Amino acid sequence: MAQILDGKELAEAVRADVTDEVDAWTDRGHRPPCLRVVLIGSNPASEAYVRGKERDARQAGIDSKTLRFDDDITEADLLDVVDRLNEDAGVDGILVQLPLPDHIDDRSVIDAIDPAKDVDGFHPENLGRLLIGAPSFIPATPFGIVEMLRRSEIEIEGMRAVIVGRSNIVGKPLAALLMQRDANATVTVCHSRTRDLAAHTREADLVVAAVGHANFITADMVKQGAVVIDVGINRVDDASREKGYRLIGDVDFDAVRDKASWITPVPGGVGLMTRAMLLKNTMNAARHNAETAVA
Repeated sequence: MAQILDGKELAEAVRADVTDEVDAWTDRGHRPPCLRVVLIGSNPASEAYVRGKERDARQAGIDSKTLRFDDDITEADLLDVVDRLNEDAGVDGILVQLPLPDHIDDRSVIDAIDPAKDVDGFHPENLGRLLIGAPSFIPATPFGIVEMLRRSEIEIEGMRAVIVGRSNIVGKPLAALLMQRDANATVTVCHSRTRDLAAHTREADLVVAAVGHANFITADMVKQGAVVIDVGINRVDDASREKGYRLIGDVDFDAVRDKASWITPVPGGVGLMTRAMLLKNTMNAARHNAETAVA
């Protein structure tokens, strides 16, 4: 029976560390780190996620505010909002909550964010710096996954890691992060065109599922003793719940737990760490921007 990688407990530890950093930062006479979140429309999942971010930031002593706009905002007007935030010296971090409405090109908006304020780590400059092992803002979900492993004293070095999913948000940056010299995993990235996916996952010491399909990773796809990280969040109908649905991951949790050594739950796993690492990126942005202003 696998041990649970408790995202709530681990995220609380990260938030406590960030709170200490913020306290030390302001004690030295600096203003609190400043985060601005841009939210378009009223997507319930995005609304809930942003509320969680605001609460986390407030508790850590970070100045966080969400700028809300109707979903009919034009791409040009949204780019103007980003430009104003880029130019505001009092703003350390900018986060544009995804997904955006269909009429707005995500890539154009992400590319417009000042890389020095890109606390999501999605700008091409930050992703490129991650690839070559240079300091950068690391996308929060991959950052959180590696932090979970390290804080749980799970040895990454030498692991054979299989990532199922090749998104720019999770799969690709996580592969780069696990290959860094301070991690030293051997990484395979699988996707919808991978032949005999199970043959890859059954050889893995670490399986990361990030495909967006409920219960996609089954027990027969996981070797005994593997570490299993579930990034997926899928809504399935459940008449027994007040809301009429429940959230499950990409991993068949109950079955896979009998084979894995460690496993993340959904909810209560990676998502909480994603929010915690955003705080860390924001603190790092404040420090970097202060140093740049002095220089």
